[in-house]
Amino acid sequence: MDVNQQIAQFTEWYGPGNDGNCPTGSQWTRILNRSPEQPLTLINFFKFRGKAAYEDKTPEVSGQQAFSDYAAVSLPAMQRAGGKFLFVGPYQGMFLGDDEDWDLVAIGAYPNLKSFMALYSDDHYRRAFHHRTAACERQKVMICGE
Repeated sequence: MDVNQQIAQFTEWYGPGNDGNCPTGSQWTRILNRSPEQPLTLINFFKFRGKAAYEDKTPEVSGQQAFSDYAAVSLPAMQRAGGKFLFVGPYQGMFLGDDEDWDLVAIGAYPNLKSFMALYSDDHYRRAFHHRTAACERQKVMICGE
């Protein structure tokens, strides 16, 4: 599958990214055009909703609980894909620069692009992703690597 086909597939599965809950086409392009053997690290910032925003309005749980439901599936999926978390913990403020308001920071590392793509192609991960969307008021994910 070429890059454009992969972008179309991920956009179909995860959405167009206009709402900040998943990557946009240009963000997918940035990731997919990386050198396939280059390690990839993502720094994730999450701000949870007080109440999860599921499309069908159920279940009625907190954003933090919805995120826990996502994490229960995403962690094993990430490990199956060959990725690992370098850090997961509460956000405690800025040391330098403008302060921001977040609840959780997670730093995930992948040995190569194939490993990263395996996570986003995993059926279990895709089915659990709606918990992440329902949980997060907003999120920011930064790409780092060599």
